[in-house]
Amino acid sequence: MESQVDVAVIGAGPAGVAAAIKAKEGGAENVTIIERDTQPGGLLHQCIHDGFGLTYFKENMTGPEYARRFIEKAMDLKINFQLGTMVLDLTAGLNVTISNKFGIQTLHARAVVLAMGCRERTRHQIMLSGTRPAGIFTAGTAQRYVNVEGYIPGKRIVILGSGDVGMIMARRLTLEGAKVEAVVEILPYIGGLIRNGVQCIHDFNIPIFLGHTITEIWGLKRVQGVTIAKVDSDGKPVLGTEKTIECDTLLISAGLIPENELSLKAGIEINPITGGPSVNEMMETAIPGIFAGGNVVHVNDLVDNVTLEGEIAGASAANAALANVISANRKINLKAGKNIRYVVPQTISAQKETTLSIRVGEPAEKVMLRIGGILSKPLRVVKPSEMLRIKLSLDQLQGLQEGIKDLEVSCAKRR
Repeated sequence: MESQVDVAVIGAGPAGVAAAIKAKEGGAENVTIIERDTQPGGLLHQCIHDGFGLTYFKENMTGPEYARRFIEKAMDLKINFQLGTMVLDLTAGLNVTISNKFGIQTLHARAVVLAMGCRERTRHQIMLSGTRPAGIFTAGTAQRYVNVEGYIPGKRIVILGSGDVGMIMARRLTLEGAKVEAVVEILPYIGGLIRNGVQCIHDFNIPIFLGHTITEIWGLKRVQGVTIAKVDSDGKPVLGTEKTIECDTLLISAGLIPENELSLKAGIEINPITGGPSVNEMMETAIPGIFAGGNVVHVNDLVDNVTLEGEIAGASAANAALANVISANRKINLKAGKNIRYVVPQTISAQKETTLSIRVGEPAEKVMLRIGGILSKPLRVVKPSEMLRIKLSLDQLQGLQEGIKDLEVSCAKRR
């Protein structure tokens, strides 16, 4: 079976639903969201804690409340949801092959939005040695067990990594009566938002071992304990610093990876630092007509920012579907300078107001953020776990000299 759509959105998480809404509002008639799960909303349904919507709605909401706002709006706009549907293939010619209970179908799209989100790093990906007993979960899997399925994964918990989901689960499991024996973080600082470090770890007196890692897992049928050790400046365990912690469950919260298998199938250029497609300020990838937004591009710390990126991708996809695209006459590369890990978007045309998402490489205080010669912004403190979002006005961008092809972003100590 084959059919024609104006905009095909892959993924019904916060980025995908927001993109579909903007595409529909932008004039695209036939907008289809393809989602492998049986309900839209992505992982927001299992995020029953608050802290969502503070930027976008100026309200403090839970994950399900935040998701519902967008899902209801999408339904009011009569956007087509294809749930329980897997995308088997995506081509550079904007053909999307899907599979569901009705069989295999090819959608010929005028524009495509990638919104597949991200996935957790597993034990295998961080090369964690030891036996292979029961009781080892990613933090997100444990979150689903507790908040959706109603199961408590264990009674004595160790959490490897201080990502946001890991810290939130430390609090959640404590409230459910489990004992969180330790949070172990290889970095010398917390890897998630500072507010989660305070509210989920400090306020509950949960031990946290910074600059440590797990060197071995113990147990045959079930986890019985882990060995942790300090690490040196290269992240290698220091002999003689080992400590054994008894536990029956290990949660891994060791970072997230953008889901880009489909992007690779389509031949889209993947940025080696972000792990997602390189995009311009319209959130368009290197393949014309394919756009991307949210955690599939780079891992955001706030769902509000995921939504905003999805909206840009959706509005741009509608313009592409309706052939309302104005060709850019400039392409300026954004380069990561001192203490900058990456900048999204990677290229801009300087033809419209643009917001840059910037992640620093190391924590620093009393710094000056510089973007070429058009912006200097003093900042009291910067942390890798907290994204910087800097808006460049059209007046600032038009002040760039003709012929400039590169714009460096740097974050150095103030003099």
